[in-house]
Amino acid sequence: MNRQEFRLHGKETIDYIADYMENIHKRRVVPSIEPGYLKELIPGEPPQKGEGYQALIEDFEKFIMPGVTHWQHPRFHAYFPAGNSWPSILADMLSDALGCVGFSWAACPAMTELEMIMLEWFGKMIGLPKEFLPFTEDGMGGGVIQASASECNFVSLLAARFEVMKELRQRFPFVEEGLLLSKLIAYCSKEAHSSVEKACMIGMVKLRILETDSRFRMRGETLRNAIQEDRNLGLIPFFVSTTLGTTSCCSFDVLSEIGPVCHENELWLHVDAAYAGSAMICPEFRPLMSGIEYAMSFNTNPNKWMLVNFDCSTMWVRDRFKLTQALVVDPLYLQHSWMDKSIDYRHWGIPLSRRFRSLKLWFVIRSYGVEGLQKYIREHVRLAKRFEGLLRGDAMFEIVGDVIMGLVCFRIRASEEANQLLLTRLNSSGRIHMVPASLNERFVIRFCVCAENASDRDIDVAYDIISQAAKHIMHETSAEPLLEDQYLEALEEEGIDTSAVHDHTEPQRRMSNVSQGGFEVYSPTFEKQPSKEDLLNCRSGKDLATKRSFLVRMVSDPKCYNPKIVRHLNMANYRKMSQDVARDRTIMKSMSIRKRPTRLSENSAGSSTSPKENAACWESEEEEEQLCQAMQSTGIQTPI
Repeated sequence: MNRQEFRLHGKETIDYIADYMENIHKRRVVPSIEPGYLKELIPGEPPQKGEGYQALIEDFEKFIMPGVTHWQHPRFHAYFPAGNSWPSILADMLSDALGCVGFSWAACPAMTELEMIMLEWFGKMIGLPKEFLPFTEDGMGGGVIQASASECNFVSLLAARFEVMKELRQRFPFVEEGLLLSKLIAYCSKEAHSSVEKACMIGMVKLRILETDSRFRMRGETLRNAIQEDRNLGLIPFFVSTTLGTTSCCSFDVLSEIGPVCHENELWLHVDAAYAGSAMICPEFRPLMSGIEYAMSFNTNPNKWMLVNFDCSTMWVRDRFKLTQALVVDPLYLQHSWMDKSIDYRHWGIPLSRRFRSLKLWFVIRSYGVEGLQKYIREHVRLAKRFEGLLRGDAMFEIVGDVIMGLVCFRIRASEEANQLLLTRLNSSGRIHMVPASLNERFVIRFCVCAENASDRDIDVAYDIISQAAKHIMHETSAEPLLEDQYLEALEEEGIDTSAVHDHTEPQRRMSNVSQGGFEVYSPTFEKQPSKEDLLNCRSGKDLATKRSFLVRMVSDPKCYNPKIVRHLNMANYRKMSQDVARDRTIMKSMSIRKRPTRLSENSAGSSTSPKENAACWESEEEEEQLCQAMQSTGIQTPI
């Protein structure tokens, strides 16, 4: 592609992007494909000769788009927002065109200096203490843009670990370092992000996950008690990770209580505000940060809720030297003559190479202004409150947790299985997309306002879709989450080969009463033995609305990544029924093999029995009594 072709195709691509965003509402939110779909569509070998751009863009629409989950869709309400805006897209184009790799000031001075200025701007916007800002006079703080909040959590833990290990080596110079490391323990709440656990796993330190209060918040007293217990066991507490806006329900740990505890015990306090931190540009939300003055590090993600495209995770530290001393590696080929007067961001994180991330943050802040960004966040909060009001006005639903930001957690007033079924049906419809969470061992559905230009109508449409699906489930006589999987399970138990049957096929079947010796038991029977042709027709002709792909089930229940696990986890009711059937059959079999004559028949026949035979007869009567008791629903243990 030459320069002229780039001009032409670049304009075409901009038009394609604009058309995509304009018409995104006409697409399914989640794709109706299964793992491995693309392998069958793209050649197994790369082309030997180059192809034209038109063929590339056509194949992109034909092969890639059918497998895309549309995060900018107005009815995408899963996870958290994926920041996206026109200024950010254009800034990324410029960054890609420059192609800079800014691992040091000398490698790209503008990249380093703009990043510092953006961390100063954004830190002031969200109300961080001046000790965290890069340009505070005689200050030791500073900021950096990392790739993700997971990386922020990890490097914060590494800095805290390095600091405490330095002190322990001085106090115990003759103790092996591995033994000292084995004594370290960190803390977080059970609602903290999974990246905290991963950070401790990679950092080879213990992690204690603490219980939360009724509003899913970590409290100071809980932390204080845990620290004392662990010190009594000979452990060394050193790091606490708190969250402002948890992933599950957007709860806020009580920093005003936790901070003093960390200060008293000389622990590194990290604050992860990946989602909710951007909302602190609105002054009315800043009381949620009360206690931030005790923190040693803080992070938030503009690429979640401030219209900046991924990746852009901002992080600040109170003492930048404590961070860099844990990560500094300085080979000769990376040194330069300005090292004593500049910052080299290669010492602030794990990777050496860095993208020009600050450019898109600069474009977005200047394009929208602080007031424009505040308006955007307040509108999302208002829409979440609107959705909460619709649910509270419907007796079918209950709200779980506080609705503070743009996230609403809810469930229908029914069983866990019914709520799982509701989410599965909603996601499989392709009309809306949400994900679950577990709060106090209860299955809840997360609804997050994500689209930049979300409106009242989008919220009303989402509520109508959810309400309609919930009504169907609430009025069903029996909820069987994966009916087609139960059918396949029954086929396998009958010894029928199911390899030709598609995993989601559901031929008609019925439950019939089979009478055995006076007992009615329930067993699965089928109208007729399906032929191979019938099965293939059923597979190819099924309606998309009823197709339940593995992808949909995976996002509906994050514990289920394997189709067999999915099937067996949802077979609880069917297994219970099968165990009851097995129990009744066992009883009937035991009764049918006992051919004992009654006393009446013996006397009428004029026969006599020996004492030994009489004893056997009475023994049978005792066994019969036991069987009669066993036939009662509460008097038998299900056979293994």
